[in-house]
Amino acid sequence: MNEPQIPPTARNADEQIREAIAAEMQLLDPAVRRSRELAEALLDPEFVEVGASGRRWDRHQMLAELPTMSGSAGNQRVEVSDVRGVLLAPGLVHLTYQTNRDGRQVLRSSLWRKDFAATSWRMYYHQGTPIKE
Repeated sequence: MNEPQIPPTARNADEQIREAIAAEMQLLDPAVRRSRELAEALLDPEFVEVGASGRRWDRHQMLAELPTMSGSAGNQRVEVSDVRGVLLAPGLVHLTYQTNRDGRQVLRSSLWRKDFAATSWRMYYHQGTPIKE
């Protein structure tokens, strides 16, 4: 008989935070942003974003427009700094960081939750707030 799978605990909080950060960095990769299949695997079915513009996006809207958004074209990578993560509960990580793309700086916050059945991290919520100069 198989032992029941036990969700991760706080003992491996650092590992969960590292995994969520790695997933966030994948989502910033232009190649991932251009691929609906790759982006879809990283966005939770209940995904919501409040963008730096103030616009609210759901998963369907984001997947439709992500390939044409800034940061999706070419190999242009965004500069990422001050990445911090906190394990809020097993399988739920809050990330904060700053991005800089062509001088436009944005504070970012995202919630990642782990689908234990699929063993994958998916972005549940994201918000970007421009930094005033």
